[in-house]
Amino acid sequence: MGPAACVAGLALLAAVRCGSSAEPAARAHGKGRNRAAVPEWRMPGPMPVPERLRMLAANQDDLFIWFRLPSMMEGLKAQAGKAASPVEQASALLRLGISHIEMGQNEEGLQALSGALAAAKSAGASSDMQRGIRFWIGMAHIRQGEQDNCLSMHGPDACLFPIRGGGIHRNQAGSRAAIADFEGLLREQPDNMGHRWLLNLCYQTVGEYPDKVPKEFLIPPAVFAAEADIGRFPNVAGERGVSELRLSGGAALEDFDGDGDLDLLVSSSGVADPMHLFLNDGAGQFTPAGPAAGLEEERGGLNFTTADYDNDGDVDVFLLRGGWMGVRGRHPNSLLRNDGHGVFTDVTVEAGILSFHPTQTASWADFDGDGWLDVFIGNESQNDHEEPCELYRNRGDGTFEEMAERVGLAHKGWVKAAVWGDVDNDGRPDLYVSQAVSPNILFHNDGPAGPDGAWRFTDVTAKAGVAEPTFSFPAVFFDYDNDGWLDLFVTSRLRDDVPTEPAPGGAAGGRAPRGQDKIDSSPALMPFLADLLGQEQHLHVPPCLYRNNHDGTFTDVARAAHIAHPMLGMGLNVGDLNNDGWMDVAVGTGNPALSTLVPNMLFLNDGGKQFRNITASAGFGHLQKGHGIAFGDIDGDGDQDVFEELGAVWPGDRARSALFLNPGHGAHWVTLRLAGTTSNRLGTGARIAVTVSTPHGERTIHALAGTGGSFGCSSHQQEIGLGDAAAIRRIEIRWPGPAAEPQVLQGVPMDRVLLVRQGAARVEASLR
Repeated sequence: MGPAACVAGLALLAAVRCGSSAEPAARAHGKGRNRAAVPEWRMPGPMPVPERLRMLAANQDDLFIWFRLPSMMEGLKAQAGKAASPVEQASALLRLGISHIEMGQNEEGLQALSGALAAAKSAGASSDMQRGIRFWIGMAHIRQGEQDNCLSMHGPDACLFPIRGGGIHRNQAGSRAAIADFEGLLREQPDNMGHRWLLNLCYQTVGEYPDKVPKEFLIPPAVFAAEADIGRFPNVAGERGVSELRLSGGAALEDFDGDGDLDLLVSSSGVADPMHLFLNDGAGQFTPAGPAAGLEEERGGLNFTTADYDNDGDVDVFLLRGGWMGVRGRHPNSLLRNDGHGVFTDVTVEAGILSFHPTQTASWADFDGDGWLDVFIGNESQNDHEEPCELYRNRGDGTFEEMAERVGLAHKGWVKAAVWGDVDNDGRPDLYVSQAVSPNILFHNDGPAGPDGAWRFTDVTAKAGVAEPTFSFPAVFFDYDNDGWLDLFVTSRLRDDVPTEPAPGGAAGGRAPRGQDKIDSSPALMPFLADLLGQEQHLHVPPCLYRNNHDGTFTDVARAAHIAHPMLGMGLNVGDLNNDGWMDVAVGTGNPALSTLVPNMLFLNDGGKQFRNITASAGFGHLQKGHGIAFGDIDGDGDQDVFEELGAVWPGDRARSALFLNPGHGAHWVTLRLAGTTSNRLGTGARIAVTVSTPHGERTIHALAGTGGSFGCSSHQQEIGLGDAAAIRRIEIRWPGPAAEPQVLQGVPMDRVLLVRQGAARVEASLR
C-alpha cells in the first residue's frame, strides 16, 4: 500500500472515531439554540412531575446520543449523498450503518455498510479500516439473528448461554452470514479474542458448536462448565406474563397491593417509556395492573428504589432519571406514594424532593435514628459540570429537607452506586459510594458529632481500605460469611468502558458512547474470554469482595473467594438460591456496545469460604444486557425466584425480561415481615440473626433488612434459608435507631411467613 492510500485510511479512521460531519454535530450540540436557557420543564414551581416529563419527552432529540439517532441519521444521509470524496462518503456511510443497527434497522444498516466498504476500497483505505467496516457488517448479521429468533420467536431458552435446545435459532440466515464474516476476519487476525468469542457464539446459535468450529478458533466447551450444580432455574417469564420487550431499567418484587404476595414493578430508560406494574395472583402468575396503577405518566428511569417513606405500611417508589446523560440528564426524579392497593401518586413537588441532576442511584436509611427513612441520591458529575450528591432528611410529615452539605455528604463525582450499611456495628448506618472513574468512598456515620450536636459523616476510605475498584458500578452490603459483620461487594468494568457525551463545541473534546466511538467495538469481550481461557489480561479491573475485619478495616478477598472474574457488572443483587443460609450473588452484565454479548452471572456461596460460578448449570447466563435484579418468592413455596430486567440503551437493543423459577432444594426456611413501631415501619436497616439447631450443632444465619443491591430491589420481606435446621432456637433483631437490646423471639416455627412487630414477645401469622 502506498503513502497516499495510508493517508486515506488514517483520514477515514479519524473521521469515523471523531465524527467529522458538521451537520450532525451542529444538531447534536444544539447550535442555533439558546443553550443557556433553562428548559420550561426544569423551571422551579408547582408544576407536577408528569407534566414536566411530557415536555421532556417531546424534546428527546436534544438529549443523549441514543435518543438523537433519528435526527443524526438524516444528516448522515445528506452528507453521504453530497460527499466530495470516497473518504467522506465511507465515513458518513459507516456511521449511518452503525446508527441503523443501533436503531434496530439491520437491513438498512447492511446497505449503508456495504456502501461504506465499497467507498473505503475505492479510497485505498487501510486493511485495518476495511476490517473495521466488516466487523460492523458481522454485527449487523448477529443482530439480524437476534431479532429474528430471540425477540420475534422468543422462548424460555432464547439467548441463554450456553445456547441449546429451544435457544438454537430456527431462522439461521443472520448467524450463518455472521459465521462467514467472523471466520474471514479471524483468518486475517487470528488472535482477536472478541471476534473469536462471537464466532463460537454464532456456531452455538445454529447448533454446530463445537463440532464444526474451525479447530484453531474453537473455545473448548470445558471452559463454560459450571463449578457446581443446584439445578436449572427455568426462565418462565413468558408463561407467567412478564416477558415484556424493554430497554434497560429497574425492577422490584414487592407486595405493592397489600394482598400478601409479591408483585412486579419495572421501569425502562426510554424517556417516553412508562413504568409497568404486574399483579400476582398468589401462585406466581402476573397480570398488568394497567392505567389504574397511576403509572402511565411516569416515564423513563434507568433505575428506582423502594421504601416506605411515610411509615404507613405500604411500599413507595423513588424513580431515578438522567443517568449517563451528563448535563442533558438534568431530569426530575419522581417520588411515588403508594395508597396501599398498588395505586401510585406522584408527590415529588409537595414532598420537597424535586431536583434536577443526572442520576441512576439512591439509597434509603434512617441515618439519624428518628424512625423515618431518609434518602441519599448519588448524582453524576462529568467533565466540567458538577452535580453534588443530595441527602434528603425525612421530616416525618411527608416532606423532606436537603442537608447533604451540612452533614458532609455533598460529594461531587460520577456516582454509580450508593449503599448503606452499619460497618462497625455501632447502630448507625454508614454510606458507601461507588464511582465510575475515581476511587470509591466510605463515609462513616459519626452521629451528632458536629457543632451544636449537628450530624456528621467522615470519609474513612483510606483507613477502611475500600477505595477500589476505580472503574466500578453496582455494590452491595451483605454478610457473606455469617460472622455478624457486614461485608461489601463492588463490581467492576473495563478501564476505558465509560461512555460520555462529546464536549460542546466539537466531537474532539469528548467521546460518544461505545458503539459510535470505535470501528471495532469488541474490546469488552477480550478480558472475558481471556479469563475463561486462563490467560493474563489487562483491560479488566477485578471486582472487590471486602471482608469486614471487625476493626473498621476490610480485606479484599475476591481472588481467594474465586469471584474476581471480569463481569462488566450493571445489575446486582444477593439472595439465598438454595436456602442453605449463605447469601449468593447475581450480576447483570454488559455495556452499551452491541457486541458485548456476555452471559449474566450467578455465583453460589460455598459456606462463606468461596463462591462457585453456577451460571451455566442454573441457566442464568442470559446474553442480553442485564440491569435490575430482584430476588423474591413469587409463588409462596419458600424459595427465592429471580427476576431480571434486560435490555440496553440503543433503541434497537431492547430485550425481553427474564423470570427464573427456583426448582426447590428441600431446605427449611422462614420469611419475616417486619413491622417497626419506634423504628421505620418496614424495619429497613434492621440486623437479623436466626440461630438454629442442626445435626451438626448450632449455627447462626445473619440478614440485613432491605432490598439488597444497588440496581434492582428484592422484597422487603426477609426470606431466610435455614438449610438442614431441625428447629429455630431463637431470632434476634436489632432494629435501626438508638442503641437498644435486641428483640429476642423463641418458639418460632420454620417454613412459615411470619409478621414480627417491634417489641412483641411472639411472632404472628402473616397473610400467606
